[in-house]
Amino acid sequence: MTPTFDATTYSNLLAQAAPKVIETEAEYERMLALTEQLHFTKNRTVEERTLYKLLVTLVELYESEHHPIPESKPHEVLQHIMAASGMRQADLVGIIGSSGVVSEIVNGKRAISKAQAKILGEQFKVSPSLFL
Repeated sequence: MTPTFDATTYSNLLAQAAPKVIETEAEYERMLALTEQLHFTKNRTVEERTLYKLLVTLVELYESEHHPIPESKPHEVLQHIMAASGMRQADLVGIIGSSGVVSEIVNGKRAISKAQAKILGEQFKVSPSLFL
């Protein structure tokens, strides 16, 4: 049986949460706390899931405007993935090029080619687009 949406229950949740477009850090912190509370609620009702989606949207909008995540350069992504997987530069020698080529790529002095990106994507089981 599919649970049905109860507008009265949802209205009560909205009244308690009082969500609105976030304009200050204090409002952001309050909305974030409510979002986290709902996120960790077990067996959320349909109304709670709907409110959760609304709060997430508001938080994401505020974060995109006030806490943007800077774009990472391909070699920075590679460095991060290598560190996370315990891989060293030497481990890529022969896979994407000579030690000199690998060094230049890892240090951002040489661009990663499409062919190398494909190999790295397969190696780390991620999208090759991360390296382009």
